[in-house]
Amino acid sequence: MIWMGEEYRGQKVFNNKVALKIFLAIVVLLCAVVISFFIGRYKIEPMRLVQLLTTAPSNWLASSDTSVFYYIRLPRILLAVLVGAALSTAGALFQGVFRNPLVSPDILGVSAGCCLGAALGIVLSRYISIPYLMQILAFMFGILAMILAYSIASISRGEPVVMLILAGMIVGSFANAALSFIKFTADPYEELPAIVFWIMGGLYRANWYMVLNILIILIPSMLLIILLSWKVNILSLGDEEASSLGINTRCFRLVLLGLGTLIVASCVSVSGSIGWVGLVIPHAARIIVGPDHKYSIPMSMLIGGAFVVLMDNIARSLISAEIPISILTAAIGTPFFAYLLIKGRGSAWR
Repeated sequence: MIWMGEEYRGQKVFNNKVALKIFLAIVVLLCAVVISFFIGRYKIEPMRLVQLLTTAPSNWLASSDTSVFYYIRLPRILLAVLVGAALSTAGALFQGVFRNPLVSPDILGVSAGCCLGAALGIVLSRYISIPYLMQILAFMFGILAMILAYSIASISRGEPVVMLILAGMIVGSFANAALSFIKFTADPYEELPAIVFWIMGGLYRANWYMVLNILIILIPSMLLIILLSWKVNILSLGDEEASSLGINTRCFRLVLLGLGTLIVASCVSVSGSIGWVGLVIPHAARIIVGPDHKYSIPMSMLIGGAFVVLMDNIARSLISAEIPISILTAAIGTPFFAYLLIKGRGSAWR
């Protein structure tokens, strides 16, 4: 009885510490968002920002700062939070499902498929006049890439996780080859620069239409992932152990991969390819709250949102021209990941 009481008190203290860390992460995210409103070529005074945040849009007076705040800065900041949170969530989810800390959200070739669809949309836009054709094709090709990868893995003989990874490599390589062909045949003065710049990632296209459309997909998907996060712990034990505990590994893995693919395709279709977020942020979350997915996935959401917001602030303010955000995420993510490998020695994953 004494031992059970000590264990309960220890678990309660642990939960309190995790709750405090998650609360601090929420504060950091909110601070990053507030700071972002003041960063940009057009300055918004603090009191004016307070007025805009505490007043209904219908009561705003038509002015330059109102237009900058509502039509440019606010949707861009919200899109940065959503993209960062979603990519980090997908990274934590895939690393748990595949039981591999080196897995990133594009493991199934989803990002490569999205890039192929976007490039095709850029080329077709001179023949077909459809609003947001690039985003629509990017999303569709991302989903198609996941379906192809899972289909190849399903008809292959071997360990399911390994077959999925190999199938994802096949689909991703084929999509990259097709993308290279489109680059080769694209107009070198207009279409090729647009394709290259889009692939490098950026939030400069942000508007309310994009925010609301991916919000419809991201919010339900990420909430469902949080609700199922405790089963990810079981799935990460291995198929035999998970099956012995009553988990239908094949069905459950397909559901989780489908949810992860949806949020990755949604993000890449509006922001381009933003690397290292889904790979590095889950590691940082596990260092802070431990390997339990019930805590590491929500923490990944918060840290990822704050990280992409800060990277976007640097991208649009460091120099006169906007820097593709993937350059910054790689420049910061690679040394941080090297530090984790040297100092952490995989302890956070274990």
